[in-house]
Formats: sequence, C-alpha cells, structure tokens
Amino acid sequence: MSSVRVLAAVLAVWALPCAAQNYPNKPVRMIVPFAAGGPTDILARMMAHKMTESWGQSVLIDNRGGGGGMIGADAAAKSAPDGYTIFLGGITTLVMSTYIHKNRPYDDRRDFRPVTFTTRQPLLLMAHPSLPVKSLKQFIALAQARPGDINYATSGPGGSGHLAGVLLSGMTKINIVHVPYRGAAPGINDLIAGQVQTMFGSPLAVVGHIRAGRIHALAITGEKRSAALPQVPTFAESGLPGYDASTWNGIVVPTGTPRPVIDRLHGEIVKVLRDPTVRERLAVDGSEPIGSTPEEFAKFIDAEHVKWGKVVRDAGIRIE
Repeated sequence: MSSVRVLAAVLAVWALPCAAQNYPNKPVRMIVPFAAGGPTDILARMMAHKMTESWGQSVLIDNRGGGGGMIGADAAAKSAPDGYTIFLGGITTLVMSTYIHKNRPYDDRRDFRPVTFTTRQPLLLMAHPSLPVKSLKQFIALAQARPGDINYATSGPGGSGHLAGVLLSGMTKINIVHVPYRGAAPGINDLIAGQVQTMFGSPLAVVGHIRAGRIHALAITGEKRSAALPQVPTFAESGLPGYDASTWNGIVVPTGTPRPVIDRLHGEIVKVLRDPTVRERLAVDGSEPIGSTPEEFAKFIDAEHVKWGKVVRDAGIRIE
C-alpha cells in the first residue's frame, strides 16, 4: 500500500470520532413511514422535541405515508449514511413487509443498521359503539354468525394490524374483512365516524376516544393489562391464550453510517426514553419504553422475522 493510501486510511479512522463529536451540526431528518397523527407519528414528535432541546439542532419529522410503510422506508434506505437521516421503523417496515410484498424496493437487513429498540405497544381490538358487542367473546360469536359481514381497519396492508386480524381469524375460524388505510389516523377517524366497524391498532392515539366512549375497546394484546386502560382485558383473559400481536418501533439508519454516529444517536435516544416526562406520557398512552443496544435490537428483529415469517407463509399472504 502506498504512503498516500496509508495516510488516507489513518485520517479516515481518525475522522470517525471527530464526526461523532461534531454530530449533529445541522438539522436531522426523522422519516416516519405513516401519516401525521397516528401512533408512530406521536412517538416520533415526542422524541424529536426532546432531541432538539438537547442538541440545539432541529430534528425534523418527515411523514412519508403509503405503501404499507414502504415509501418511507425506501426513502430512508436510499439516504446518505451520515446520521442526518434516521428512520423510525417498526414491525411492519422492518419485518412483515419482507414476507408480504413481492417487489419491495429495499431490504431491511441489508440497507439498515439498528440503533435502538424504542418502544413496544400492545394492540387493541376496538369497535364502534354501533356494533352490538362489548367483549372479545361476543365479537367472535357475531363474526362466526355473520361471516364476511364485519370489517376491520388497519394502518395499511401487511402491517401489524393486518396480521393481527389474520392471526385472530386463523385461531377462531372467523371471516372478517380487512380495510387498509394510509396510516392509523385516517382509520381511527373513520372508526369514530362509524365508516368501519372495528379496528386493530395501538392504544397510543385512541386512549382519549375510548375514555370518552367514542370507541369500545374489546381486548388488548400482551401478557398484562395496560396501565392506560386497566378495564380492558387481555386476549388471554378473554379466552384466547397464546394470541399475541403486539407491535413495536425502533430507530435504524442507512447502512454505512459510521459507528461513532450510531453510538451518539443511541445514547441520545436512550436518554430521551429514560426521561421521566416521556416515560409518564408513554405509560398513559399504553406504550412501554425500551432503549436497547444496537446489538440487542438486531437480535430482536431476527426473532421477529422467524415468528411472523411463519404466520405470513401459513396464511398465504402476498401483495404484488
């Protein structure tokens, strides 16, 4: 190797810690793959506000809805690997789309590097008050009596809500009709208006509506009840043990982002997730803050691929 190349390599290695020390020195863009107002967007804005306060540099939210989250994920994957574009991905964009979409324009494990597992959220099965059910048992009985007559909204095709419905249908032998939206917010609005009958979604954006009686919560995923909605039983308590379709989110960056920058991001986001005001807000909305290492998040994603890959293959779901 020539002396010029050696010098260049030494300078490149030396520059990495410097890049982390100076990062960020301009606004950071956080791509959110769903519409504004939904649970992922709420989480993103909460983190962005705290990061902006801490850094003195703006963290700007870029909502890129559509395609079941793939439009936003693809934009993030094709961004410069410099830490100035980060992606708030989740179970839909980082796992399920692998098995559902035939022509996905990105590969989550090739094109992204994990930063941290941010939050885990249970999923709610919710119903409009006009549907004559007040429990999961009543819902299943009605769906069995009226196959194909009851619909359920989700934030998009191939997402956690969609697969939650598929899993429930397979376990209970019911036929409910999927109505996908471009994000959770428009689905919630139509559920409140009675344009759809039921919905699988995160509690994060609907707790207030449930408390006001605009939506009925029938059951929640996870091993225990939500502190935000203690009156809502789990699926296991409702007579369906073994059913779990909890969703989650995490921050990833384009492959090639320097490790010192990833570490800087990781430390800042974990600090946000440990902030008492953030934890209190998340708890009220039924979300659990995590804050894992990049390596722990990578192992978790691998385990989710194993779990949901089987569910999708067994159900034969494929979107062209």
